[in-house]
Amino acid sequence: MELLYLEKFGKAFIPKRVRPELREYLLKAGIEEVPYKFFGGLFWATLVITYLIYFSTIFKPISSMGSFVILVMTFISWFVIQSALSFFIIMCIYVYLNVSIFNRTKLIEDALPDYLTLVSTNLKGGMSFEKSLWAAIKPEFGILAKEITLASKKVLTGNDVKDAMEEFSMKYDSPILRRSLNLIIGEVESGGRIVEVIDRAIEDLKKTYILKEQLRASTVTYMIFMAAIVIFITPALFALSSQLLKIIINVTGQLGGAVSTMTTMSMEISQSSIKESDFRTFSILAIGIISSFSSMIVSIIDKGDIKSGLRYIPVFFTSAIILFFIFTQLLGKLFGGLTV
Repeated sequence: MELLYLEKFGKAFIPKRVRPELREYLLKAGIEEVPYKFFGGLFWATLVITYLIYFSTIFKPISSMGSFVILVMTFISWFVIQSALSFFIIMCIYVYLNVSIFNRTKLIEDALPDYLTLVSTNLKGGMSFEKSLWAAIKPEFGILAKEITLASKKVLTGNDVKDAMEEFSMKYDSPILRRSLNLIIGEVESGGRIVEVIDRAIEDLKKTYILKEQLRASTVTYMIFMAAIVIFITPALFALSSQLLKIIINVTGQLGGAVSTMTTMSMEISQSSIKESDFRTFSILAIGIISSFSSMIVSIIDKGDIKSGLRYIPVFFTSAIILFFIFTQLLGKLFGGLTV
């Protein structure tokens, strides 16, 4: 009963005109049903978190104000907090789904040459084009096999082969898949030599794969250089800067104590406008930003796109932060005599 309530509640937040597009988008990520229960649960989860944030941070400062001010501030703060939480969670889910769709697309592209090879073999054995497509479906083709199976079900229910294959080619944002299937569909419509077209498409796909591997091999040096900068050099520089800040604070403090006759100057010298803890926080944030953008650059160099580089961000960030604290400890011992 509770799950049914969550499902109805989740549907209330999604307009009917958006539901078909949402379902199509989720199908690309391998999710067959729209998770309305999840959307309903998400609302209640953000509501509870908003409640905790409001009464722990906002309610006390405004509790002494007038009733009308409390009402207005409560409404505004509640709306802003829950909207921000919902937006943040939805954006995280959106990024996750985009990465899933990207990975599924890459798996389809990788399996496409082997699948088309079996289709060509079946055609050469005397099968019709439709039977060749369905007979070439093998479990090892993974997602591609599932998508071709869905297309075959549509054909069995009365749809044309051309329409089913075009729908499949447009489902994923893959120029390679779309170009290959469009060539094959065009040749089927014209009644030409389908086998020759498929063989040429297979040859082009293999050449494209070889060229990508060669380009990737030629850019390994740049990737290693970028990774070394992010993981080793950047933490070392920030750790060194932290130690220099300690030295400067120590020296200015000693100068402030030594200059006893110049009271005003001693006060100005002994007080530092930068705190060590603030600089450490800044260093961690800067390392995180540098790691994120560097992982995207490495992904562009390696794969030619940004999405595949999202998995590098935790690796780069974690490694850089760990080395930052290690370098900080080592340099602290090295310059310990200067900061006493």
